[in-house]
Amino acid sequence: MVAFHPTIELPILWFIRKIKMIRFFRYSNESYNNLNQNSKHKFAQSHALNIFGKEAIYSFIPKNACSTLRTTIAYANGCIRDKSDFNWIHKNNHTFSATLSELARAKYTFTILRCPFARLVSAYLDKIVSRDTVAWNYIDLHNRKIDIEDITFDFFVRSMSKPNIRDGDIHWRPQIDFLVYEEYDDYFCLENFSKVETVLRDRIGIDIIDVRPLTSHTSYGFNLIDDNDFSNIKPFELLKYKLNRALPHPKNMYNDELIELTKKAYSDDISLYQSKIDRKTLMYS
Repeated sequence: MVAFHPTIELPILWFIRKIKMIRFFRYSNESYNNLNQNSKHKFAQSHALNIFGKEAIYSFIPKNACSTLRTTIAYANGCIRDKSDFNWIHKNNHTFSATLSELARAKYTFTILRCPFARLVSAYLDKIVSRDTVAWNYIDLHNRKIDIEDITFDFFVRSMSKPNIRDGDIHWRPQIDFLVYEEYDDYFCLENFSKVETVLRDRIGIDIIDVRPLTSHTSYGFNLIDDNDFSNIKPFELLKYKLNRALPHPKNMYNDELIELTKKAYSDDISLYQSKIDRKTLMYS
């Protein structure tokens, strides 16, 4: 048996632990320019939110329960008193954005991923079909050469093959762009949201404030229709469904061609999801 030498081995173990604690940034070394000029890092950093007093960082990704999490963090940080103030978050998207030193010193980091196929449907039904201001920005991305009724889901998905369209709005921009770290302590998935509530309570002692019933941009409380192909249905027809508290099942928005186009446009997101989350919750593998 080899003798244990604490004077030698303990410093080595300490050094190994210190190495493991370094949080490497995903995009910092993609450019040797000043980090403040690294647009990919700055974008991800602006979406990394501080939970003060917990030394925790949450990277928020739009369409991934971010209203619920940002409301929860606003309460934890003492800026709102209860969920009735949830609209405060929409004017304070980056109020809690972390500094570089805060990112490096974080003791706990997490994010919430979502099936890329489901997220794209959610962005379309919420922002395009509902004629949100984002819909008009989408038309601007096409130099106003299209009408809102031209934007079927089929058209929408096909347009994601163009990087300026795909990256033109945070609600359908690839999820991986929002991740400031190479690795997080926890990757949750929207499809198993109850785990988020349990783990955050255990790890950092915060309770989720669920604002889904208060917002108009989720499918919470809607009846899902799964007996039709909705990929080429005009937005106004889909809006009529929505006004009657009904929405297409996400799978009914896709056909085989649109599945393949989405796989190509969001290949990095799909690879990330497959590596971090149970593949059973991915709509199409």
